[in-house]
Amino acid sequence: MILRGKVAIITGGAMGIGLGICKVFLKLGATVIILDCSDKIKNALEELIKISKNIIGYKVDITNKDLVDKIVTAIYNRYGKIDILINNAGVFKLTKFLEISDELRDFHFDINIKGTWNVTKAVYPYMIKHKYGKIINLSSITGVKVAGIGEVAYATTKAALIGFTKSLAIESAKYNITVNAILPGYTITPLFKKFALNNNINITKSVIKEIILGIPIKRLGTTEEIGYLAAFLASDLANYITGAEFVIDGATSIPKIKNIDV
Repeated sequence: MILRGKVAIITGGAMGIGLGICKVFLKLGATVIILDCSDKIKNALEELIKISKNIIGYKVDITNKDLVDKIVTAIYNRYGKIDILINNAGVFKLTKFLEISDELRDFHFDINIKGTWNVTKAVYPYMIKHKYGKIINLSSITGVKVAGIGEVAYATTKAALIGFTKSLAIESAKYNITVNAILPGYTITPLFKKFALNNNINITKSVIKEIILGIPIKRLGTTEEIGYLAAFLASDLANYITGAEFVIDGATSIPKIKNIDV
């Protein structure tokens, strides 16, 4: 159990990739604290406590810096340390560039970038104090490796997280804090389904089949697979890895031409 005794904060842990990461971390011995603004956090906690009792959650909007600071302080006072931070919380709304309102642009920027900034800045001093920490930012292949129509706001935020990761990794090295990024590809999550619903895309078996045709490994990834990658990076097995980005997309972002089999 490579995370035994570790205390981990996971944002956006009530569903999707975040929930998958929580499940893996609990199985591997970590104490997990979820920060999530969704009402689904209650159901998530009821599900996760069946894996381990070392789980609590706070309903919080991570754009609220003062509240984030108070909650992180409470977490530190309760456990005496914060070993791991998984910045997973994020939003995605497909909209073409000329149709994006300033409000929708800021919706992406405030949560995907500023929210990550707020939580990291609240946790970071405690990691420095203990000369130990693992920070993992959930970016995406979108904006870093690939991009599509209507993804400008989302892609911009996910690309920004790579700059955040690399720059903070340089500053953190002397404190024995590592900072890395995970770039997932296609994963069926509530966020993906909500994106489809908002854009009148019916996620049927035939649509999923079309998506899979563009994935060389010929299947979708699972949230738990992303969780195991996060667990490795959060463990002492990865102490010499920092400032790096890890693509986990079944080779989706590699082919020059899609759906060609020779």
